[in-house]
Amino acid sequence: MHALVTGASSGIGREIARLLARRGYDLILVARREERLRQLKEEIEASCGVSVEVKPCDLAGTENVRKLFEECRGYDIEVLINNAGFGKIGFFEGISEEDELEMIATNVAAPYLLTKLFVNKMKRGYIMNVSSLAAFQPNPKMAVYGASKAFINSFSKAVGYELKRQKKPVHICTLCPGPVDTEFNDVAKGHFNVKAMSAERCARIAVEGMFRKKRMVIPGFFMKLLYFASKLTPEALRLFVSYRIQDKKTR
Repeated sequence: MHALVTGASSGIGREIARLLARRGYDLILVARREERLRQLKEEIEASCGVSVEVKPCDLAGTENVRKLFEECRGYDIEVLINNAGFGKIGFFEGISEEDELEMIATNVAAPYLLTKLFVNKMKRGYIMNVSSLAAFQPNPKMAVYGASKAFINSFSKAVGYELKRQKKPVHICTLCPGPVDTEFNDVAKGHFNVKAMSAERCARIAVEGMFRKKRMVIPGFFMKLLYFASKLTPEALRLFVSYRIQDKKTR
């Protein structure tokens, strides 16, 4: 059995790869940074005794995504983790359209297409699409990032429900973490003003939830409270709070 993990060179993706290897899965690791993938491959093969394939790939290119799928056709992939993604913090007019189009391609188009292709290939298994707590409200100063994660959340739930109604044994789980201690902020050019969960803990909760066939996983008790509170809060207040949170990240 194989598991394919995108965004596996760091953060949540790297920790999920380690956990899946401990469960006996052979791995296909995907990210842009080949050196980091090879370091992870050596570590996992030495410690877990599984086979690890490395596939350097920029998922912002649709043809790259299709090529990746074709290269993986011969593997019996039972788990797909769509984790690759990034964000940018700033006013909408100040972020370049090149950055935002790359964000949409990586955060939306790539997981959409990989889910589409593997749903048609997989006889059984699990797909985890990584969204965010940012999916549940508009995000001033992270407008495109928040919208991309809202797409992933809605898309994953809808397709997962279709598969359930069709009685196809492929389960789709959406991971919606709050702040996690990863390299996300370095790329986004901001910093968290609240204590972030470790990537290891987030990954453990995510993998356990996926294998228990949860439809959505929100790691952390406080983050769950925020999610339920957001459902009871007027949108105008949510916009104000979200703006203040993002604004503080850049100070």
